[in-house]
Amino acid sequence: MQDGDWLIPLGHGVHAIDTGFQRPRFDAAYLIVDEGRAAFIDTGTRHALPRLLGALGALGLAVDDVDWVIPTHVHLDHAGGVGPLMHALPRAQLLVHPRGARHMIDPSALYQGALAVYGQEEMDRSYGQLMGVPAERVQVSEDGMAARLGDRQLELIFTPGHALHHHCIWDPVSRGWFTGDTFGLSYRELDNAAGEPWIFPTSTPVQFQPQALRSSVLRLLAREPEAVYLTHFGRLGHVQSLGQSQMALLDEVVTLGHALRDHPQRHQALRDALGALYLKSLRAHGCTLTDGQILEWLAIDIELNAQGMGVWLDRERS
Repeated sequence: MQDGDWLIPLGHGVHAIDTGFQRPRFDAAYLIVDEGRAAFIDTGTRHALPRLLGALGALGLAVDDVDWVIPTHVHLDHAGGVGPLMHALPRAQLLVHPRGARHMIDPSALYQGALAVYGQEEMDRSYGQLMGVPAERVQVSEDGMAARLGDRQLELIFTPGHALHHHCIWDPVSRGWFTGDTFGLSYRELDNAAGEPWIFPTSTPVQFQPQALRSSVLRLLAREPEAVYLTHFGRLGHVQSLGQSQMALLDEVVTLGHALRDHPQRHQALRDALGALYLKSLRAHGCTLTDGQILEWLAIDIELNAQGMGVWLDRERS
């Protein structure tokens, strides 16, 4: 990706910032600008800081013009850069789900939890050390609250299912939801020949709750949005059909999880079953990549989704 390709204007004062995490077009932060005031939604990891600040400069904004930093939830690909970014933005307030606030103030437990999932080598390569945010600069969200940005009122709602500390942000100007991971993942490499996106739910450890996720997706759809802004990755339209597709896959994930609950080699069985499910779904969608290419693009997700399904199945059993 060439310099400058990481800043993507989307209309209505919304800009996607490719954070550079893992690969191009994998992880997005968003910058909303209204009447000279700005808000970041998600930040990527701390390695994204030059791009986040570079986006301000490219749009003629100063660091004092940012009112809000709003992570959708505190998983590190969404919020690992919050501390460094807040340090660089002297007037911004952090707006975070109440279940995530303590992890933004003191990220040590968050780091240790991610370390248990990813291991030290990956933590050093992709995430680095975390930085806490002073408590006096942290505001906790409430379900249904409004946050003013210029002349628009952003609305936040609680959306558990992927994570208990997840909220989504409604922008009335674009009539779009910033969905973090609640509305699933969609990679441009897997679009079909007509450019139509494929979407799938994520069950990343450790708080996957299928029924709560379904309820959250239905709540997003009830607003009849014209767009969703996914962290992974980008702005998508045709939201109702994408939501139905995601929930149909979610039902299949639940079914295969229950079928494999007591498998003697459950994790590998879940990995294999998810890979087969995704291949089947993508073939029906018209994806023209080979099976090997598809499985390579989805390797990280298959591993993490299988891990999260295992945690969910064990929690159901207890």
